[in-house]
Amino acid sequence: MVESIARVKHIRVTPQKARRVVALIKGKQAQEALAILKFAPQSASEPIYKLVASAVANARVKADKDNEFLDEQDLYVANAYVDEGTTLKRFQPRAQGRAFQIKKRTSHITVVLSTPEVAETAAAKDKKASK
Repeated sequence: MVESIARVKHIRVTPQKARRVVALIKGKQAQEALAILKFAPQSASEPIYKLVASAVANARVKADKDNEFLDEQDLYVANAYVDEGTTLKRFQPRAQGRAFQIKKRTSHITVVLSTPEVAETAAAKDKKASK
């Protein structure tokens, strides 16, 4: 019955590249997601690995605070998404005095870990609300 959220903002990875990596771990068990990210060749996998590890630690702290038992093997990636952050605009000199704009994109990445009971109770609440 534990749900934890971890976010990182203004990370210097383009959202398109980060979404490719996040798609690899959606719906996976947290420990399996960490193993996938550890060996993924993409550069965005390192900050996302740290983010998932942080979400696991957040779940552990939240469970300790609520005096609940938490088996880290039960945690899975309930939701993970990437939003576009601010874009840093830089200029590079070009021929004949022109300036060429370079856009350095940033991302806001969010990972939600949950135990299976939370997902079942949330689905039950949605069904009751829709009736």
